[in-house]
Amino acid sequence: METRLHIQTQLQNQSASVDKASIVVSSDDREILRRLAEQVRLLSERPIEKEKRDLWYRHNDLVAVRPLIFCDPENGWIEIITEDQMRCQGELARRWELGLRKDIFWGECMGDDRVIEGTFDVAHVYTESDWGMHETQIGGDDFGAYRWESPLKNYDQIDVLRFPAITVDYASSALLLQTARDTLGDILQVRQRSKWWWSVGMTHRFVLLRGLEQMMRDVYDHPDGVKALMAFLRDGHLAKLNFLEENGLLAPNHDNVYVGSGGFGYTRQLPKPGYDPTHVRACDMWGHSESQETTGISPAMFGEFIYPYQRPLLERFGLNCYGCCEPVDKRWPYIKDTPNLRRVSVSAWADREKMAEYLQDKFIYSFKPNPANLALPEMMADAARAEVRHALEVAKGCHLEIIMKDNNTLGGNPRNALQWCRIAREEIERLHGRN
Repeated sequence: METRLHIQTQLQNQSASVDKASIVVSSDDREILRRLAEQVRLLSERPIEKEKRDLWYRHNDLVAVRPLIFCDPENGWIEIITEDQMRCQGELARRWELGLRKDIFWGECMGDDRVIEGTFDVAHVYTESDWGMHETQIGGDDFGAYRWESPLKNYDQIDVLRFPAITVDYASSALLLQTARDTLGDILQVRQRSKWWWSVGMTHRFVLLRGLEQMMRDVYDHPDGVKALMAFLRDGHLAKLNFLEENGLLAPNHDNVYVGSGGFGYTRQLPKPGYDPTHVRACDMWGHSESQETTGISPAMFGEFIYPYQRPLLERFGLNCYGCCEPVDKRWPYIKDTPNLRRVSVSAWADREKMAEYLQDKFIYSFKPNPANLALPEMMADAARAEVRHALEVAKGCHLEIIMKDNNTLGGNPRNALQWCRIAREEIERLHGRN
């Protein structure tokens, strides 16, 4: 049951086809949700939330502030909010309960710089078709390893592919929004906001269609095929972006929305002039791209086969993030000219010194510590402290944020997340004082 709960929360703002009959909250569940929402509201009204919010605004607008920290346990949430804590019975109510309990844990326990806002977001109800072919996954139960059989056997089959189509169930979407407002609207600000993508990097979809090892061979054996497929994926993503813009389905992400692979969207540089909140444009938003799957190819190949197809998408956004787990230092000659680039991921595998030299005070240095330090029942506290201390020393003079993420487990010990936040804060205070 814990696994199912986690999957549900991951899907909360993703593509979902919902039976209208399931959009219901019982009276008992309603009372549980309202009590939790009241806790969130009270947390959101604390003076410290305004202080954290102001720090994010200044940080994202490249004003010098102390380094900011954020910890998202990700898969480790199932070890923090366990089945015995859950009280709601209905499926929809349980999803909402889990989100509220996360906010409460962040506000009362975590100790990072995530702002608790008095808002509650629900997604649209929609379906999205595939690209005309779909991989067959083998394994992967309970977050285990899996492999997949890729459907694109040769590049002559590109003609079979099609752009995905989004179909919004407006009636069910309106019912879902009204249900949330009836349940919580007098306590929290209920908003309908869908997150239609995480990244416009495209290479994840490429390797699902073609296979990771095969892609590595194809840049040598079928370079024209690789470029043709990347061009098709680019055009499909552009078509999706156009559809969402034209139909008023995009939502602003320049507030408490998680953007890129770490950090929050608070900025006064978005939205752009001419903004219409009923028809948000890509230029009013943060964009994000990465290419973790192609770490094994050379920087020159990245510059030839990958980045030129990502750039037309990134050109559409008002501010951009680049990177995730891949070490981007070797790719910096290409990435540095990304339009409106603001936030750059510096993973645990990147050359941190070079990235500090590259980013200076012109970009956000979004450092991602090694999550393995939190994966044992007793976390490797000395290693975690040394890693944070090194990042603070190396990135002195940069706009630094330290983002703990990609945790598959906390070793069954939720205190690991809290201890990491405490260590990070202690090291920041050691260099910057209390502020």
